[in-house]
Amino acid sequence: MGFLDRDFGDVPGIAEYYKDKTIFITGGSGFMGKVLVEKLLYSCPDLDRIYLLLRSNKGVDAEDRLKNLYSSRCFDRLRNEKPDVFDKKVSFIAGDVGELGLGICDEDRALIINRVHIVFHVAASVRFNDSLKVAARLNLRGTREAVELAKEIRNLEAFVHVSTSYANTNRQCIDEVIYPASGDWRDTLEVIENVDEHTLNVLTPKYLDKLPNTYVFTKQLAEHVVNEQKGKLPIVIMRPSIVISSVREPMVGWIENLNGPVAILIASGKGILHTMYTDPNLISDYMPVDIAIKAFIAAAWARGTKKLEPTDDIHLYNCSSSEIKALTMGQIVELGMEISKKIPLDSLVWHPCGGLTSSKLVNYVKVLLLHLLPALLVDGILKLIGKKPMLTKVQRRIYVANLALEYYVTQQWTFKNVNIVKLRSKIKEEDLKEFFYEMETIDIHEYFMNSCYGGKLYILKEKLEDLPAARIHYRRMELLHKVVMTIFKLSVLWFIYNTSFFRDVMNMLYAVFVG
Repeated sequence: MGFLDRDFGDVPGIAEYYKDKTIFITGGSGFMGKVLVEKLLYSCPDLDRIYLLLRSNKGVDAEDRLKNLYSSRCFDRLRNEKPDVFDKKVSFIAGDVGELGLGICDEDRALIINRVHIVFHVAASVRFNDSLKVAARLNLRGTREAVELAKEIRNLEAFVHVSTSYANTNRQCIDEVIYPASGDWRDTLEVIENVDEHTLNVLTPKYLDKLPNTYVFTKQLAEHVVNEQKGKLPIVIMRPSIVISSVREPMVGWIENLNGPVAILIASGKGILHTMYTDPNLISDYMPVDIAIKAFIAAAWARGTKKLEPTDDIHLYNCSSSEIKALTMGQIVELGMEISKKIPLDSLVWHPCGGLTSSKLVNYVKVLLLHLLPALLVDGILKLIGKKPMLTKVQRRIYVANLALEYYVTQQWTFKNVNIVKLRSKIKEEDLKEFFYEMETIDIHEYFMNSCYGGKLYILKEKLEDLPAARIHYRRMELLHKVVMTIFKLSVLWFIYNTSFFRDVMNMLYAVFVG
């Protein structure tokens, strides 16, 4: 019998369950972490307290980082409707997930051990190009240290480890189970601690085996750190896919990072992305952040309302959309072209145009013609008028980013999500309004339209009142694009017309049909 195949009739609802609970969160300052904190405070205001692990960063200490965190637009709804709840309920724990013991002092560690009921381990480095040493310290050793802390917590009811749907990309069909590891996590930690950086970097490609990067490798091994506590700790593993803009909460279209489809829409909408190497028929798996967070909270509830027994299995959920609401790369680009006309971004570099290609050679040629050459031309003009060149640098970043993404946008995986669907069926009637989640009823056009609004407002910091001017600029760039393309095509025809080969062909045809 599965862990959700039980009677939930006599358990409290989600909001009721979280009443008087104390929660410890790592990664609370990140994109998903902020939305998790906001949703818990908004929909479970009777919880006792949330402790956030925060490190000092760039000269800003943990206390000031907590203040800066609350100043985020993510908390607008909370400030307007429940203005006192953050200050009353949220505290920081000074520490660092990359340090031994999470960098937490003895006094704060004792506080967590004695007070906390639920742990959300969200912190991770999601960069694909991190060295193995950096990725392993943050994603692997950080998870081990979080687990070691959880072992000491006296009243622990749920430990939610946030992994990724892509932790097992060395197989095509990924079910909601733990798969064999590509290495031993203890050996990996020993290696990164005892082998010098240069040697480790040389050996990394061989060490990763069939996995594409250090992120996937360390996230896969981290699942095994957690899995060893099966039957000993109340474990939940959440595997979100590409987490992007919110559907509704904390506000429509909330976004804070350039991931997946939203990055494509914004880059092409700015007129700096005109080609991408991928199969247009490839299904792009994505997950709106508010749906993922509702699932996290519900999963902790499902685990926390059941007494831990030695025979208990790991609660594991693939937070993915491919089997619920499929969308291809080609459809995303088509949506982007349509949306860019209605919601043009400010200061377009060029008219949004181009497309996808499954040919690596064609893509490379288009990168040279449509990305690099125009960037060099624009930067040359900027230099002549005394301004700082920038576009070539931007295009270099886009090219490097596309190389890192190539593994993910040229292959197809199937993520089984039986548990994530079954979990929502257990949500009680009194919690449906606040915690029920579904992808099936999302209007894709409206959703990505709102995602573009969100990217415009929250990432690019553009103003909606500037839309009329942006639309005028869009039409100008569209006209300029048509003029340039017409001149280019005529030039090509003129060149062909004036070649000796063309004249020889015409003379031959004339001789055949006339002479």
